[in-house]
Amino acid sequence: MFEPTIKDVAKMCGVGVSTVSRAINDHPDINPETKERIMDAIRESGYVPNDSARNLKRVDAKAIAVLVKGIANPFFTSMITVIEQECKKRHYSMELSHIEADEDEVDVAQKVVKEKRLRGIIFLGGLFSHSEEKLKKLTVPFVFSTAGSVPEHISRKQYSSISVDDRRESLKMVDYLIRSGHTRIAILVAEAMEESVGRLRLDGYCDALRAHGIEVDPGLICQTEDGLSHFSMENGYRSTKRLLQCGGQFTALYAVSDALAIGALRALYEAGLRVPQDISLAGYDGIDMTDYTVPSLTTIRQPVEEMAKDTTRLLFDIIAKKTKHQHITYEAELLVRESTAKIPE
Repeated sequence: MFEPTIKDVAKMCGVGVSTVSRAINDHPDINPETKERIMDAIRESGYVPNDSARNLKRVDAKAIAVLVKGIANPFFTSMITVIEQECKKRHYSMELSHIEADEDEVDVAQKVVKEKRLRGIIFLGGLFSHSEEKLKKLTVPFVFSTAGSVPEHISRKQYSSISVDDRRESLKMVDYLIRSGHTRIAILVAEAMEESVGRLRLDGYCDALRAHGIEVDPGLICQTEDGLSHFSMENGYRSTKRLLQCGGQFTALYAVSDALAIGALRALYEAGLRVPQDISLAGYDGIDMTDYTVPSLTTIRQPVEEMAKDTTRLLFDIIAKKTKHQHITYEAELLVRESTAKIPE
C-alpha cells in the first residue's frame, strides 16, 4: 500500500519540504494561500504527519522561555527547578537559555520568541538598562525575576517584576556585622554597574556604614574579575586572594552572593585565616549548600520557592489575560550561622 511522505506533498504543491513543515506546524512565516494549498494536498493524499512534527507543533504552541544571566550562580538552580515544575503542571514546556555577560537580553529574547513561538518570557538575573521602545518590540508578556531594578523611565504597566529589595536586605546584613562590633568590613561585589543587583547590594553596604558614622573605604571594596562568571565560586576565590594581597585590614568580609562567599572561604583558609576567629564571613542568597560549608555560612536567605512559583503564576495569569502586570517585593531573612562572630569588647 502506497503511503505518501512529506516529500510527495511538497512535490504535489511545487514547494520545498521545509515549506510543508512550516504549514504543518502552523508557522507564521508562510504565505496563507500556500499554506491552504499544502493543507488541501495533505487531505487529498492522505498524508499523516509523523509524531515528531505533531509534537513540535504542540511544544511550540505552549512554551515559555527562561533567560538566565549568571548561570554559574547556584541560586538560579533552585529557581529554574521550581519554574520547570510549575510549567509541567500547566502542560507547558520551558526553553532555557543562558545569556552571556556581554549579550543583550532583549535581542536574545526576540530571537527565541521568533524561533520557538513562545507565549511568554522570564528573565532571571541580569541588568535591564534598555529603552522602553526596545522592550515594546517583545510581542509576548515578560517578567523580570530576581533582576536589578528597571530604570524609572520605563512604564511599570509594560512589565512585571518579582524580587526582594536588594539594597534594604544588604543593609540588614552589614548592619548586623556592625552591631557585632565590626567597623572594618570588606565587600566582594559583582557587576557593580548602574541598576544591577550587585550595585544595589553595594549601595546597601554603603548605606549601613554611613548610618553608623563609618566612612566608606574604597580599598575595602573588591570588584570581581572580568573574564569569569561574576557570581561564581571561582571568582570569589580569585577575587578574595587579590583582596588579601592588597594588604587592607578588615575583620569581616561580606560577599554579595553565597557562591562568592564559598569561594572566599577557600581563599581565606589557604591564607591561614580562620573563619570566624580571624575573619567573619557573610554571603547573600541562602542557597542550600551554605548549610553544609564548614563553618556554616551566615547569609541573607531569599524565599526562592515562593518567588519562583509566583513568577510562573504571574506570567501564566498575564498570558491568560486574568491579570495585568504586577510588581511583588518579598522580605528576605537574615540567617546568623557559624561563619560570623562578635568582636570582643
